[in-house]
Amino acid sequence: MKCVLFLFVFILNYFTQCNAFGIGSTLYCYQCISTHPGCGSPFEWLWNWSQACPETDDKCVKLIERKGAVEVITRDCLSSLKSIRTDIPADHYEGCRPATVDVKLANYVNNSIKELDIKKNYYDETTWCFCFLDNRCNGSVLTTSISPTAVFISVILAIYFAR
Repeated sequence: MKCVLFLFVFILNYFTQCNAFGIGSTLYCYQCISTHPGCGSPFEWLWNWSQACPETDDKCVKLIERKGAVEVITRDCLSSLKSIRTDIPADHYEGCRPATVDVKLANYVNNSIKELDIKKNYYDETTWCFCFLDNRCNGSVLTTSISPTAVFISVILAIYFAR
């Protein structure tokens, strides 16, 4: 009986570490805007659900836009933002980079309504942060600290049941 329980704990630990319960090779990212509760700069991961990214080689994105003291944070998959943003940096590897400037944007437009922001120059600073090495990596640091806790509990249970 103890061998069966030990084997069960070992398999449960293996599947927890491999993210094999429904996730597989899909990348999960948080999808929210800082105007949603818990999605601002003190990110509350308990309030926000993560969504599966639609593409296989997708990346999680944390987009930080600042205008004076106002900060807007957008968390999403890169494939969701590609169709609506033109200031995505060319380097999509892990880390944060400033937004690029699209010189071809709104050249032949004569628009007197500045609130439409067709040239995308309202914000003083726009920073793109990319990550793809862990699920839900565009959130807080607390989500990655659950894995060592699961390993510790599994080892304690395995030692207890192996006696």
